[in-house]
Amino acid sequence: MIRDELEGIWHILLKDLKAYYFKPPNISWGILFPLVLALAFTLRNPAGLADLAPGLVAMAALVGTTSMEAIVITFEKRVGALERLIMAPVSLTTIVVGKVLGGAVFGLVIAGVMTVISLLFLNITIIHPVHMIAVLILTVLTHSALGALVAVSVKEVFEAQTLSNYFRFPMVFLCGVFMPVEAMPVPIQVIAHLLPLTYAVDAFHHTLRGPLHMSLLLRDVAALTLFLTIFLTLATRLLKKSLD
Repeated sequence: MIRDELEGIWHILLKDLKAYYFKPPNISWGILFPLVLALAFTLRNPAGLADLAPGLVAMAALVGTTSMEAIVITFEKRVGALERLIMAPVSLTTIVVGKVLGGAVFGLVIAGVMTVISLLFLNITIIHPVHMIAVLILTVLTHSALGALVAVSVKEVFEAQTLSNYFRFPMVFLCGVFMPVEAMPVPIQVIAHLLPLTYAVDAFHHTLRGPLHMSLLLRDVAALTLFLTIFLTLATRLLKKSLD
């Protein structure tokens, strides 16, 4: 039984990667959007670009995972492909996990490219590589699950695109990518701490720039794990409800 579910996840992952993700427009969008946005904010202070590296990696993970993840499930519901997939002997949870892993792998590639760019051109070093890789994997999984939740919440592809932008852009500006959360007004800080990207950016600051405060890093990891669990649970329930 477990073996069948794992095989189902694997085949769903491979199918989505081949059919949707690794297309040149998706790759270029996932890389160029964070870079252009960061450059626009650093024209007045080019020397401060290196300080944006943790936020750039986190933003690349967000854009990479959600650029297609929020569309794939909606598209497959629209054309009937998801219904055919459900006829396979696997659970809805397996289907959702397979979809989430597809977005996570793509987001991992985009964030990895952004990390290499930061290392080469922003003169940064990875202070704690093992911790950084662990945080990166957890970050792409969490935001891919968020993209899946968006996808199962709507009926049309354009609705998924619009809804994903509703949460992506506020997260980019509120979650410490360009400005430390501590420097924001208190009400904004409260909102920021309700968003997963805040904890991803903070965790990347610890692992990329240092110093490493293990208690704060564990807090970030716990928060991202909680968000991942919530998003997966809600996405599975909403998918079941929409099919019913």
